[in-house]
Amino acid sequence: MIQKFDFQETELKDAYLIKPFYATDERGGLIKDYNIQIFLEEGIRHELKEVFYTISHKGVIRAIHFQFGKQQAKLVRCISGHVYDVIVDLRPNSSTFGKWQGFDLTGENMNELYIPEYFGHGYLVLEESIVSYKCGEVFNAQGDSGIRYDDREIGIEWPFALIGGIENLVVSRKDLELMSFREYCQKVIGGDSCEK
Repeated sequence: MIQKFDFQETELKDAYLIKPFYATDERGGLIKDYNIQIFLEEGIRHELKEVFYTISHKGVIRAIHFQFGKQQAKLVRCISGHVYDVIVDLRPNSSTFGKWQGFDLTGENMNELYIPEYFGHGYLVLEESIVSYKCGEVFNAQGDSGIRYDDREIGIEWPFALIGGIENLVVSRKDLELMSFREYCQKVIGGDSCEK
């Protein structure tokens, strides 16, 4: 069986949900989740500069991360397990500025997300998981930032019931100290305006 790449633009312009190339035979299978030429043919310019993996326990939340300065577009796939993955459009001139969309990424469905520059990204781990990041820019510790996962203005609806309730959430001190969406707007746009 051969399944070719399939690209579906999300509700947030320039972000894509992608089915990777997948081939099986009597030996097992092969997954190809990135090919520069195929991505370019779809209008996605994504050249790899860094690849890393996160290993997370059920209940961990990693959100909503981005970096200032050198923007880091990402191609994210859950290799094993199950995460509820969320992207947020943080481009002030975008028609979907401040909007979010969530996706179930699992080792079984093999779906991946292309997350463009100037987007925030995070996920809630619903099963012990390994997540792959293929980034278009190297990590910049000085520009590392984010918005709190529970920001009321963005209003992400995390499926906490699937981890047995919010009391089972595992969140780092660093993530608890992230800025609000309003603070992001003040820093990026200036003033108190945060129109979505």
